[in-house]
Amino acid sequence: MANTFLEAEWRKLAMANYAVDMRTLKDYLPYKTEIDSWNGICYVSLVGFLFQNTKIKGFKVPFHINFEEVNLRFYVRYYDNGALKRGVVFIKEIVPKPALTFVANTVYKEKYETMPMSHSWTTSAGILTTEYKWKKKRWNSLTLCTETTQRPIEIGSEEEFITEHYWGYTKITDLKTSEYQVEHPRWEVYPVKNYQIDVDFEDIYGHDFSFLQKETPKSVILAEGSLIKVKAGRII
Repeated sequence: MANTFLEAEWRKLAMANYAVDMRTLKDYLPYKTEIDSWNGICYVSLVGFLFQNTKIKGFKVPFHINFEEVNLRFYVRYYDNGALKRGVVFIKEIVPKPALTFVANTVYKEKYETMPMSHSWTTSAGILTTEYKWKKKRWNSLTLCTETTQRPIEIGSEEEFITEHYWGYTKITDLKTSEYQVEHPRWEVYPVKNYQIDVDFEDIYGHDFSFLQKETPKSVILAEGSLIKVKAGRII
């Protein structure tokens, strides 16, 4: 069994899920994986969350323990000698610390980028407001207003599909893919009341995803999150 590379808590995962034409993703699809869909729908998700109590190989690195991440991802599956593995592929992951970008890009061949970031979690009048912000040319933001009480994720639901992918896949070359496992328990979610997305998708993610600027998410989710473990990776 692979050793644990990273251990942390992922908290308050805000997810805006867009239905897209799977042909949009063909150039990003890692070798040996295929698009995973739910009820025939192919999704791309904009996800913001907070890392807390982060340890790399069991050690806390000063100034790199608690920090934000925002990513754009899609969903794939891989059959490993007949066993189904459901995973995600990241178009880009944004973090506020250059060292995080260096380690992730070097160790896992991911596509991290460093930008100024901030977050806020506030509760008022029975409403939890969760916001993540990041800056390139201008400040971008993902804001969700939810109830304050969590509920379980229903079996067979869209929420289950979005949250229950436990592998990460990265396209290294046309014939080489990086794979790693993420372990975490089943999450609970906060019912969403309203949301606001203010993102320059072309500036942040490139022309291929500029169309998201005019798209309305098919769903928006806020998951509480949990302790997670990222296992050491391998090449397939």
